[in-house]
Amino acid sequence: MPVVNVRLGKDVSIPHPELVNLYGCEIGAETKIASFVEIGRKVVVGSRCKIGAHSFLCEGVTVEDEVFIGPAVKFVNDRFPRATTDGKLQSASDWQPEKTLVRRGASIGCGCIILCGVTIGEGAMVAAGAVVTGDVPANATVAGVPARLALPKLQRASRDRSEVRAPAKRASRSTARPKKKRGRS
Repeated sequence: MPVVNVRLGKDVSIPHPELVNLYGCEIGAETKIASFVEIGRKVVVGSRCKIGAHSFLCEGVTVEDEVFIGPAVKFVNDRFPRATTDGKLQSASDWQPEKTLVRRGASIGCGCIILCGVTIGEGAMVAAGAVVTGDVPANATVAGVPARLALPKLQRASRDRSEVRAPAKRASRSTARPKKKRGRS
């Protein structure tokens, strides 16, 4: 697999360059790219990122600094893909890839699919296996198919520690409801 016409920043790590497919892209300094990754033309990956094995970043994707992309993450750049137009095989001139932006410090878990035209906010977390169909707010956690906000109470608590309360104490046996007797009365 080739590394063709790629602009690599200082200290980029590609442990097995023969097992990646990089072409016409830009990779920032100190980024690590695992085996079996494909990064297409015009993709920009920032500095100090980690791209997991078997991931696919297609034209239209921009990844800012310090982003984690887990194994088998796939980006999509065509909202309505078709093989042909008027019975003829499509060429690059028949479509325009849509943009996708992954902001600084975001993390995308294993096996996610990121549809085109979305922004994943700074510091956001996308849970493994999620399908992202819309924008993800900064510092949010999303999960599921389609991806939705997850654990909003925990997210609020992590932003403002003063809201975190100790768990309520359980009632003692003497003040708890009496247990129902089992068996015959």
